[in-house]
Amino acid sequence: MTKYFLAFDVGGTTIKYGLLDEQRQISATGHCSTEHNQNNHILKQLQLITADYQQKYNLAGIGVSTAGIVGVAGQIQYAGPTIPGYQGTPLKASLAQQSGLPVFVVNDVDAALLGEQLAGAAQDKTSVYCVALGTGIGGAYLDCGQLLNGAHATANSLGYTLYDPQTKTNYEQRASTLALEQQLIAHGVSVPVAFERARQHQAPFTTLIATWAAEVAAGLANIILLFDPELLLIGGAVSQQGEFLLQLLKQALVQQLPPDLCQTELRVAQLADQAQLFGAVAKFYN
Repeated sequence: MTKYFLAFDVGGTTIKYGLLDEQRQISATGHCSTEHNQNNHILKQLQLITADYQQKYNLAGIGVSTAGIVGVAGQIQYAGPTIPGYQGTPLKASLAQQSGLPVFVVNDVDAALLGEQLAGAAQDKTSVYCVALGTGIGGAYLDCGQLLNGAHATANSLGYTLYDPQTKTNYEQRASTLALEQQLIAHGVSVPVAFERARQHQAPFTTLIATWAAEVAAGLANIILLFDPELLLIGGAVSQQGEFLLQLLKQALVQQLPPDLCQTELRVAQLADQAQLFGAVAKFYN
């Protein structure tokens, strides 16, 4: 009988879920709203979906990728205001008690990195730093199979770095995809359209995209200098800009690093919005 692992990806507004089999094929996917976690809605939904899938399939384990900082007991150690009442939720203990199955709970950026190493762009690397560009900027570092999150599980909080006292902004306020979107409002275009026009050398998009890429590269340069990873992986929806984005970042890094120092390879993520589902259950494939 085929064994399946049930994977969840809990975000600020949506819970995604699906099954992965022993050949790492994904199926039976679905999604539902978090309902702003009213009355502990997220945990209740995970329990309902788990019960439903456990009746229908031969489950061997459950993995949860989630926003927020995950504690050592698989609980939500810290959650921001985007998910009210989420902090302290005992995800691992509750799902393990209900199902009788092993449960793995991991932060969503960590999960994206684990997913890319399991089935995506980082399969051939053991030292990988992942930078997720989106509404904010998150980081994750995997070295020799170990996620390195610091003594208090708050390491790799990239978005809060590089504070500039003159503009009173931090890294993610200048370099996130949201920051770029806000700059493009006046021009009435989306990020993908702006990139397409930059490819065509249209003003002012060539300059806008290059300036934003330089802001992103400032954070990447620090990662390279501090950690010297084998691979630096760029995730988030903007990673779909592929080689064009990589070339912009590489050009900007030349201006920010000592000549001939950088040996880290840059790649974009491959699994898009499925990376967290793969990463949620990656532990079960080791």
